[in-house]
Amino acid sequence: MSWPSCSRRPLAVVAAGGLSLGLVACSGVTDGTAGGGGYPAESITLTVGQDAGGSTDLIARALAEGSQEALGVSMPVENQPGANGAIATQEVANQDPDGYELTLLNSTLITVTSQVVPEEEAVALDDLDVLMGLSRDDYIMVANADTGYATVDDVAADSGDLSYGTAGVGTGSQLAQLLLFEDAGIEGNEVPFDSGAPALTAVMGGQVDVATIQVGEAMPQIEAGTINPIVIFADERNQHLEDVPTAQEKGYEVPVAQYRAVAMPKGAPDEVRQTLVEGIEEITATEGYQQFNEENYLTPEEVSGEEVEQQWTELADQYEQSIEDNGIDLGGSGE
Repeated sequence: MSWPSCSRRPLAVVAAGGLSLGLVACSGVTDGTAGGGGYPAESITLTVGQDAGGSTDLIARALAEGSQEALGVSMPVENQPGANGAIATQEVANQDPDGYELTLLNSTLITVTSQVVPEEEAVALDDLDVLMGLSRDDYIMVANADTGYATVDDVAADSGDLSYGTAGVGTGSQLAQLLLFEDAGIEGNEVPFDSGAPALTAVMGGQVDVATIQVGEAMPQIEAGTINPIVIFADERNQHLEDVPTAQEKGYEVPVAQYRAVAMPKGAPDEVRQTLVEGIEEITATEGYQQFNEENYLTPEEVSGEEVEQQWTELADQYEQSIEDNGIDLGGSGE
């Protein structure tokens, strides 16, 4: 596995369109209310390492919507999917730390993907300045409604004859699914996808029997009755799915979740970093952003960059131990 790295990249800007998160065009001149000392003086690019329309992309666009008011400039969102966000994140990390290149960072890129790629290709928090944590999105295992699966025991009854989808190699989706199957003694055929959206499509269409995806991605189809929720990988029941048990309730220790944060290249001037943090705090405090979290079933996790770095480092150690203890093979090439 080899992921390219370059200093600048010709990425396509994906318009918010029907997402109603209208990004405002900007000529590069601010209203002078943000940043002092001339920063920011032009638009700030927010890069997403996942496809448009997924949870990470939607969070980025919700954040970008408030940039004009909070920072005085627009924040176009650029999508560069691949390798669980590693390609996009590496390229942002290689930019000048001038405050004009940010990335919407997934925790599993740091905590899980790093476990399955060679060390020289892993994205590390040391390469970035984390500005602020944003949210948590729990994983849930769901089944095609036609299977009749309603519990882990139902899935176990078809052990060996079932197929299951994940959001790809080195993702939290894959780790949660494999840990559960290992603990429950379930065997099946793994079908990795590039993200949660195609995994959801596959389970809806019956191409796989079950899949582990994020709650926000699954909820519309759960509510429509297209898929059945089986178990949530969280410390406590989700407020939107109070009848669905956690894996821990059923005796399976699988505490895997997806956290997200905003980061930038390492080494930014203090005044630039502080301006960005204050701007992000202002955006996340708005009623519109809080409503976005509710509508997309996201749990706010708005903590400092320092807290993010500590939490994600601890999670990486925990996941590494779980992988080793359970003899899990994520299918990567790392040591």
